[in-house]
Amino acid sequence: MNAPLPPHLLPEIVQRDTPQALIDALKTRFAERCSTALVVREQHGRDESSFTAPPPAAVVFAESTQDVADAVKLAGQFSVPVIAFGVGTSLEGHLLAVQGGISIDVSRMNQVLAVHAEDLTATVQAGVTRKQLNEAVKGAGLFFPIDPGADATLGGMSATRASGTNAVRYGTMRENVLALEVVTAAGSVIRTGTRAKKSAAGYDLTRLMVGSEGTLGVITEVTVKLYPLPEAISAAVCSFPSIEAAVRTTIEIIQLGVPIARVELIDAGTIRMVNAHSKLGLREEPMLLMEFHGSPNSVKEQAELVQELAGGHGGNAFEWASTPEARTRLWTARHNAYFAAIQSRPGCRAISTDTCVPISRLADCLLESVLEADASGLPYFLVGHVGDGNFHFGYLIDPHSASEREIAEKLNHQLVARALRLEGTCTGEHGIGLGKMDFLLSETGGGAVAMMRAIKQALDPQNIMNPGKIFSL
Repeated sequence: MNAPLPPHLLPEIVQRDTPQALIDALKTRFAERCSTALVVREQHGRDESSFTAPPPAAVVFAESTQDVADAVKLAGQFSVPVIAFGVGTSLEGHLLAVQGGISIDVSRMNQVLAVHAEDLTATVQAGVTRKQLNEAVKGAGLFFPIDPGADATLGGMSATRASGTNAVRYGTMRENVLALEVVTAAGSVIRTGTRAKKSAAGYDLTRLMVGSEGTLGVITEVTVKLYPLPEAISAAVCSFPSIEAAVRTTIEIIQLGVPIARVELIDAGTIRMVNAHSKLGLREEPMLLMEFHGSPNSVKEQAELVQELAGGHGGNAFEWASTPEARTRLWTARHNAYFAAIQSRPGCRAISTDTCVPISRLADCLLESVLEADASGLPYFLVGHVGDGNFHFGYLIDPHSASEREIAEKLNHQLVARALRLEGTCTGEHGIGLGKMDFLLSETGGGAVAMMRAIKQALDPQNIMNPGKIFSL
């Protein structure tokens, strides 16, 4: 069972009534694609966060943009909240029906609508997942690089401004979404952006919607950039005598301009969990996992330079892989880290952090945070997209222990305060959702949050689009 919301979030749990007349209207419009079954509602009323709230009153399974528009119009007639649902992988309570309402599941909107290989773009429905898109475009020698770990939908990834392991080379969803189709709070359909690589035409509504977490509209189509599959790919793992040595190596790699595609950190404790979970024999020392993309010669040059830099900081036990199978084996540790950590303490929940700082401040922020986590006595795992200054602690708590949750929340607050002091952010990729609303105010200031509220109230005057997220009205 998940833990309850922290006290400062309890005021957001103000359940609005969902009139039976709305349920009847939805069932008339959608028939069996509108479900009020408890098991279906509960499935759509939780995500990967540690929070819980009552489930939505109904779930609508949309199969087209028109379906979404009709559902939003009906909800608007009764001032009932609407929450978009993809596959449920968000980490900040984005999907929770904290003010009641209905869930619109877009997972059946899973068509790759167009692949323009010559322009390096693709247009997909919001329910297409990143793996599905990559399967569809690989025959054209292309790929979509944004990899948040989970096989999330493109609509959800756009809504949360996701990134992941490849961001150091290819950027985040912010840089890779060209255009959107969005259903507004009024139930109208708008298009933002085009397939052109740049535009100066009016307000940048695409960037406004990317990262809006469903609070301004429901994304129904996404046009994204694609990239040629690299001619050569090489991956490596390298162990270090300390976290500091691994981080210092990463900083030098980035500051020297090495075009590394991935550089991920896993601490020794997490390696231990992964070894137990996946029956691996990795050295239980801080580890960098790296990947290089390019021509055979450029990959070789990058790898040699990085190995030299790592050696200067005590890096050793390099293991290289150039075949897909060998690369997959090397990346097993990173991909299984979360599940290995959860399994290491049966019944636990993970309070996940998501700070990101300028690369020059990474060592200061990360090392101080490790000392605090070790001193707390709370078990944790540590992984990071350290190439872009983003890292994650996962504090493993007993969901029934108020004291453990309090310790984890305190560690998180201290970490965020440190990141902000070092000119970083409270969330590099997970979004604000429920858990980081106070942090947003600390990071941006009251004036900026007031402007966000004004935008929200202008575009969603009834406050029906995923209310209670990002900030309080």
